[in-house]
Amino acid sequence: MPRQDLEYPKEAHNTVKRYNHLAEYSLRTIHSIINSTPLLHISFNTPNTPYPATIPMIGQMGSFDRPSADLGDVLDLYIHGYISARLTNLTRTPSGLPITVSASTVDGLLLSLTPFSHGYNFRSAVLFGHATVVTDPAEKLYAMELITNKVVPNRWNEARTPPTAGEMAATAVMKVKIDTGSAKVRTGPPKDDKGDLENEEVREKVWVGTVPVYTVLGEPKVAEYNLADEVPKTLVEWRKEVNQDAKEYAELAAVKNLAPEKKKQDDN
Repeated sequence: MPRQDLEYPKEAHNTVKRYNHLAEYSLRTIHSIINSTPLLHISFNTPNTPYPATIPMIGQMGSFDRPSADLGDVLDLYIHGYISARLTNLTRTPSGLPITVSASTVDGLLLSLTPFSHGYNFRSAVLFGHATVVTDPAEKLYAMELITNKVVPNRWNEARTPPTAGEMAATAVMKVKIDTGSAKVRTGPPKDDKGDLENEEVREKVWVGTVPVYTVLGEPKVAEYNLADEVPKTLVEWRKEVNQDAKEYAELAAVKNLAPEKKKQDDN
């Protein structure tokens, strides 16, 4: 019997209203977007200023208590910071600091008959939770390895580890207990209104289609002080796999709707 995907609860602050047929609440979908996005944007309120702050940071979903948990399980978000940074200091409370985390990736440029219908193929996710500083040394090491391996898989084992006492003291790791979240995913070709589709003069004049968009990891460039003989095999294989997967997804998303069939409920 197939396992049913867990979903985040729909609350007032995470329920998608505009184009809600694109909405996803699946933990697996949301966690996958978070973990595959190189930079996350962390938003929070700060004292003594009327403006909320948004900071780009590196973060990864995981579970210290259940390291073998997969992306469809309940997970925490670990984010990397500096020991005396503003965000770190604000999270030093028992209840934690309320934060919002966002991630997005553009997969295609949608070129329609009219500028009104132009858009993107994209994957985006938002998480809501409370951040606290990780104080347990074992959990902090777990999180640092998790975040390092987000940059390149197995990089923790290939680099000089464990961290020195000075590095541990200067580094802060925050754990975000997730309350809820949501995602929006758009795939498929562009769409136009019926009136424009029935106008042959416009259709003969305006080119319509999708430009796939994907990130390509370039050839590794050796540093001046490098003495190692060769680029790690894991890096070579991972780079090739990531480039191939990104290209295939963007090109397939350009011509096919990859989302589960849903009833359209656009709340205007």
